[in-house]
Parts: sequence; structure tokens; C-alpha cells
Amino acid sequence: MQVRQQVRKVQPKAAAAPTKGQTKRQRERFVQGGGMLQGYAPDFVLRVGYVSIGIAVVCLAVIAALLIFLPPVYGFPVAIAAAVAWVLPIALLASFVGPGFRLALKDRKAEARLVQGQLMGAASVSTSVGLGMLMVQTRGGVEQYLVPPARLKQVPGNQVSVVLTVTPNLRHVRSVGIMGQRMVGRVEPPVPAVMKRVQLLPLLTPIALSLAAVIGDDAVALAPISPMPLHAVLAVLAGAALAGAVYGASFLLQRRMMAEVQSLVPKS
Repeated sequence: MQVRQQVRKVQPKAAAAPTKGQTKRQRERFVQGGGMLQGYAPDFVLRVGYVSIGIAVVCLAVIAALLIFLPPVYGFPVAIAAAVAWVLPIALLASFVGPGFRLALKDRKAEARLVQGQLMGAASVSTSVGLGMLMVQTRGGVEQYLVPPARLKQVPGNQVSVVLTVTPNLRHVRSVGIMGQRMVGRVEPPVPAVMKRVQLLPLLTPIALSLAAVIGDDAVALAPISPMPLHAVLAVLAGAALAGAVYGASFLLQRRMMAEVQSLVPKS
């Protein structure tokens, strides 16, 4: 008698793509946690904020100068068109630095909280410049923290209990404590060159956007073009076109680099 054995092949379920609501909540949590400045020391974030305020004051001074000196030569509409481009750097600084600066002011006097859990993994690099990453299994689930690489030197490769002191707002890790035997040394793989480019892209994109908008707008605004309404419209369009080109190029570059990073992840 022949016995046939039927083997069912189980196909793994593909992970569901995040919905628009989940993406929106993730973006809100990212902004609430300080955005690009999350994980950095409050004193450092405050220094960045003060420098940004100085840059914003310079932009306001340039706007005032354009509105005062350009109308007698080119007319008031062209002066407004030339000044509009200088609002973009102020808006970008407010959106990128503002959330972290507010949280840094709170963390400066706030008491750090203790986070205890099981070490799940650590890396000396992350998508943030100058910060590594630490994954900890807590009662609430797996949490990721951005940590200065100097505090990761003592972190072993085996799963031990760790105790972190974290500021409540920026989630800056002030100290890392190890509880248990450091049985396995942590081996750091070589850092791919693409990771360094991924770190720099979020910093360079706003700068390139601001320069493109200002150069394109003001270059056309200072050119001898008539009539005056057409001159003003062309100045605004030139700045918008250059800024849009930079944004599109940075978006495509980011997608390309993220695909390269994903290809480096081992496939199970």
C-alpha cells in the first residue's frame, strides 16, 4: 500500500503597507519628538536654535533692504517679488529647528527618566549625523534610541539588561548602564559610504532649496525687464522653478539612496 504524503506549502504573508493614517501619526510623533534634532543634547540643540535665529534676523534685514531700495529703481511689485524668496529660509528654519528648540528649552530643566529593558541591538551609525542607535525591549515594546557613539563602546553583543537615562522630550540618552555579564563583544561592521550620504541629504536639501529660490528670484528681479508686472511674475517663477528642480532632484536622490540601503540589508 502506498501512502501519499501531502505537504502544504505555506506562503508567508506580506507585511501590510502603512496606511495614510499611520504615516500621518508617525510624522506627528517625529515632529513631536524634535524632528531632525531628536536624540541630540539639549545644549547643542539650543546652540543650533540661536544660530538659526541669527540667520532669520539676517533674512529679515535683507527683506527690509529690498523693500526700501528696490522700489525707486524697479517698482514696488518687483521689490516684493525679490523679498518673497527670503521668506523660504525663515520658514525652513522654523519647521526644521523650531520643534527641537522648544523641546530643548523644556529638557534643560527637566529631570531625565529611567528606561530599563533587554538589549536587542546596537549600531554606531544611524540616519542622524553623529549619533548611533540602540534598540531596547521594554514592557511597552521595542524602542529605538539615538545615542552618541561614545556611549555605545561599553555595549556588548549579547542580550543583557540595560538602563538608560533619557530626557523626556528630545529623548537624548545621557547615560547607558549595563546589567549582567558582557559575554560577547560587539563587532562593528564597516560603515557603507551610502550611509554618510543619507545622513547629509536632510541637511543639504534645505540649504540647496533656499539658495535656489533666492538666486533664481533675485537674479531675475535685478535684471532690466519690462513691463513691471511681467518682471515681478518672472522673478517669482524663476525662484519657484529652481527650488522645484532642486526638490525633485533631492527626492529622486533620496529614493535611490534608500533603495541602495535596503539592498544592503540581509534577506532572510
